[in-house]
Amino acid sequence: MKPKLNISLLVKEAKAFCSSFSRKNHENLVGITDGKTIGTYLEQSFKKFLSSKYTFVMGSSANGIDFPSRNINTDIKVTSINQPQSSCPYRSIEQKIYGLGYNLLIFVYTKIDKANGCIIRINNLIFVDKSRTADFTITKRLREMIKDGANKFDILGFLEDRNIPADEIILDRLSQKILENTPKQGYLTISNAFQWRLQYSRLLTLDGEIQGVVHYES
Repeated sequence: MKPKLNISLLVKEAKAFCSSFSRKNHENLVGITDGKTIGTYLEQSFKKFLSSKYTFVMGSSANGIDFPSRNINTDIKVTSINQPQSSCPYRSIEQKIYGLGYNLLIFVYTKIDKANGCIIRINNLIFVDKSRTADFTITKRLREMIKDGANKFDILGFLEDRNIPADEIILDRLSQKILENTPKQGYLTISNAFQWRLQYSRLLTLDGEIQGVVHYES
C-alpha cells in the first residue's frame, strides 16, 4: 500500500520532480507560449509523479485547491520567471491581511524552445505557509502602526487609503479585529481584482531564512 502524502513529503518530492522535469524534452510544448497551458501541463505532470508513490486527496475546480486535505491544504501555482504572478479566487478581504487560508507551492520556470524540442527549466521552487500568504506592504504597515500605538480609527483610515474593496461597516469591524489580533508579516503582493492577483517577485529576492517560507533554487 502506498503511504499517505503530507506536507514534508510534498516539498521533498517537489524538489525531486523539479530536477527530473527540467531535464526532459517536452516536444508537445514546442511553440506554446500560453502560460495557462504550460501551467496545467506541469501541474498534471507533478500530480502524476506523486500518484505513482503516494495516496492523497485530489483537488477539484469546486474547492479550487490542488491538495485540499487538512494535513496538506496546499495549492500549486506555476508561473514564468519573466512575470512571476498568478491569480486566485477572491474569498474575503481578510485574505490580504490574514492570508489566503492555505499554503502555496510555487513553481517558477523558464521555457526554452530548441530545434529538436523544448526544455522547461524550473528555476525556483517556493513553499509558503498559509500564515505568510498575506500582502507584504499592508501587513508591514499595520504591524508598525499597532507597535506605534494606533487606534481603530487610525487603522480604518489606513484601510480606506489602501482602497481595500469593502464598505465602511466591514472595514470598521476589520479594523477592530486587526487591533485585537495583530496580523503576521505576509510576503505576497496581492492586487485588487475580481480575482486576487498574486505577485511573487518579493519571494524570489528574500534574504536569509523566513519562518514559513522555504525557497529552493535549481
